[in-house]
Amino acid sequence: MNAVPLLDVQNVSQAFSKPDGDQLVVLEGVNVTLREGEIVGLLGRSGSGKSTLLRVIAGLNLPTVGEVRYLGNSVEGPADGIAMVFQGFALFPWLTVLENVQLGLEAQGVPAAEGRQRSLQAIDLIGLDGFESAYPRELSGGMRQRVGFARALVVHPNILLMDEPFSALDVLTAETLRTDFLDLWCEGQLPIKSVLLVTHNIDEAVQMCDRLLIFSTHPGRVVSEIPISMPRPRNANDPRYIALVDRVYSEMTTRRNGEQRPGGRVERFPGTGIGTILTHVSSNLLSGLMEAVAEEPYRGKADLPDIAENLQMEAGDLLPVAEALQMLRFAEIERGDIRLTEAGAQFVREETDERKRLFSRHLLTYVPLAAHIRRVLDERKGKSAPKRRFADELEDYMAEEAAEETLRTVISWGRYAEAFAYDDNQQAFSLDNPA
Repeated sequence: MNAVPLLDVQNVSQAFSKPDGDQLVVLEGVNVTLREGEIVGLLGRSGSGKSTLLRVIAGLNLPTVGEVRYLGNSVEGPADGIAMVFQGFALFPWLTVLENVQLGLEAQGVPAAEGRQRSLQAIDLIGLDGFESAYPRELSGGMRQRVGFARALVVHPNILLMDEPFSALDVLTAETLRTDFLDLWCEGQLPIKSVLLVTHNIDEAVQMCDRLLIFSTHPGRVVSEIPISMPRPRNANDPRYIALVDRVYSEMTTRRNGEQRPGGRVERFPGTGIGTILTHVSSNLLSGLMEAVAEEPYRGKADLPDIAENLQMEAGDLLPVAEALQMLRFAEIERGDIRLTEAGAQFVREETDERKRLFSRHLLTYVPLAAHIRRVLDERKGKSAPKRRFADELEDYMAEEAAEETLRTVISWGRYAEAFAYDDNQQAFSLDNPA
């Protein structure tokens, strides 16, 4: 590898203005280097700013603070030599495969004959030879994403940015495309020098990457780096592979005290204040995970990678469920393991009505927003309050979209627990029994 990195992200922070004029800090003090010949993965929960960072690197957004340097030069707009593959296919439906792939070369002013030849080569390389005249509507999801790869590769970029490129595909299609990409990379057939991959799939990250950067959330910071020296192809049954997956789960579930919340407020115990962003997880998923951990072979304690595989869930889907149980004190997470608390074990043993009562007690004790809503309702003469009243409070801590998801989550949990009711037509909470 060369001593000078292809890409050097220096102390980058990214903030966006909220309607009230305050700043929402998405990224803070991020440093990343990318050297020739490596695939680096960015892992973290939703809201950790990974996709925002890719847009900054691509020159689509300018950082609020800090600098991105590509080949020693500051990135101040879209840079030749950096291309991106998106989660969505982002193809023009009225253009053929060949025409979609040629677009990037036309924008660069490449002569038509040369552009056609290079595009045909990229289409052949990515496994779509024979489909040049097909339209996107005629292709499967995997084939459409191959067109996205060909369109990015045809410009012969030094750096390929990939924003969860396989997540919109079914499991088998994603595995096939990922394997094909890695084969081409290992054989040196791809016209790229390095890859920066955003993913929430831990197995995908361990399979593909040479280094992993773990991001915290709200705001996004790099909190850990994990090197991966295993030769490719990597066997998922290799003890070294299993140990790496365990380590990533452990890093992603480590609770880091003293982190700053959005809006500049500091909570002594992150994840326990009214400003906590809640990921929507249904009560059915919470119950299902507790039941799965309680049953054989786990008997109350499970390795997260193991139970994720058994339940056929990806880390990005399982971790919010596990962390919600931890918030509610029905489970504890430590070093990549989940263990039911006494309350969690009791929940599994009880019938429906007692489960609801137990859930209600934990909801109102350990989720401050739920307790706050209940307290406001208790104190009001009419025992009701508009949703907007609580949304305004939450937006002191988080973006409008996050506030909406947080309220949707607490509404769902409150309904299950029968702690309060919510009328979507009236956009209001109440203590009336649901109809």
